[in-house]
Amino acid sequence: MAHTEIGTDPAAMTAAELAAAYSAGALSPVEATRAALDAIAARDDVLNAFCLVDPERAMVQAKESEARWHSGHAQGLLDGVPISIKDVFLTEGWPTLRGSTSIRRDVRWPIDSPATARLREDGLVFLGKTTTPELAWKATTDSALSGITRNPVDPGKTCGGSSGGSAAAVAAGMGPVSIGTDGGGSVRIPASFCGVVGFKPTHGRIPLYPASPFGPLAHAGPIARTVEDVALLMDILSLPDHRDPTAAAPPLLTFRGELQREVRGATVGYSANLGFAQVDPEVAAVVAAAVRALDEAGLRVVEADPGFADPRDAFETMWAAGAAAMLSTFPAGTRDRVDPGLGAMWDRGRSLGAVDYLAARAVAAEVGIAMGAFHTAHDVLITPTMPITAFDAGCDVPPGSSMDSWPQWTPFTYPFNLTQQPAISIPAGRTAAGMPVGLQIVGPRHSDDFVLALARFAEAVLS
Repeated sequence: MAHTEIGTDPAAMTAAELAAAYSAGALSPVEATRAALDAIAARDDVLNAFCLVDPERAMVQAKESEARWHSGHAQGLLDGVPISIKDVFLTEGWPTLRGSTSIRRDVRWPIDSPATARLREDGLVFLGKTTTPELAWKATTDSALSGITRNPVDPGKTCGGSSGGSAAAVAAGMGPVSIGTDGGGSVRIPASFCGVVGFKPTHGRIPLYPASPFGPLAHAGPIARTVEDVALLMDILSLPDHRDPTAAAPPLLTFRGELQREVRGATVGYSANLGFAQVDPEVAAVVAAAVRALDEAGLRVVEADPGFADPRDAFETMWAAGAAAMLSTFPAGTRDRVDPGLGAMWDRGRSLGAVDYLAARAVAAEVGIAMGAFHTAHDVLITPTMPITAFDAGCDVPPGSSMDSWPQWTPFTYPFNLTQQPAISIPAGRTAAGMPVGLQIVGPRHSDDFVLALARFAEAVLS
């Protein structure tokens, strides 16, 4: 971890820099937490990234962390670092409403999900909970419960979703790190739109509880301003939890320890469109320039498509089935209250049978086999994260397009939920209008450490 200088604005510092400053006695968790809360107070009226902020509880946690650092007994890797939590993770003492008016607030909330439990055990300071579309169903972030969450780069634009509040908070300096979920791109999409780093690890790498209704599509993942911070969070979040029977075994090595491994000479298959996506020319140019820079820096880049057809129909079948399974547990009358797009997906899901679902799972397996073959020749796949930049806030699809569903405008993300592979979005550059463009790096299943190391190398080249 690089040491910080006294006088650096804590709200602009990374999690690694904050932890180093605490260790050196140059900064206190109380100061860092106050800076994050001040940033929330200054910016969130416009951005609406938080659905819950708890300054009193955060300051209590910060003071407890300060005492631990002063005693020389830090609790964990990121003890005292402020973090926000997407409002889909159970968090003891705070309601988890998931952007829905159909979930009661006035009940006991006595437990942490695995992610929040690990973060609490490490000593991070919980600032509050970030916004999500209703039940995290789509790739933009607005709901009847919380309103519209906006992009810090241009508040007239969407931040993406469904972990949009988390990405907006990190991009705006309202805490250096956050935790979100990704069932079809929900960490990587807002990371790309907001100009931050978002990582979807291999399925099961971060334990989940309760089990997601979206089943094998569902991942949890960190959002940060640097790959180093993502790796540090992965070392915390990957610890085991018995409540997820599908969770992977604990890693044998640390992600932070593997971050600086040599990756020059790695073989990269670069696909500008996966063979089927339509990409905005300016986005394509930014990503192509980034890929050229990586090739010149020592990666062995060749143009190569993985060779699978667009699996959107299969993805939407699995997504709709998950939505219907989830909403079937809600009280009567819920259908009339939910987001209209979610209601339509519910209706589609209810019309599906087990054969339809298993046919979709078979397509997912075919895509996974194609990617397995691709990785026998290429260590990683690089694509744009998104084919477009952020569009108008409050819209489910780009205005003026012929699209009617969110997966139509995010063709680079959902295929790798079907395959359960690790995939990360890092900033590739900006358009002439200043809007962020993301670069996606995809690796074989269980190659999370290598994907992070190559992303760290790419981040250094492109910064």
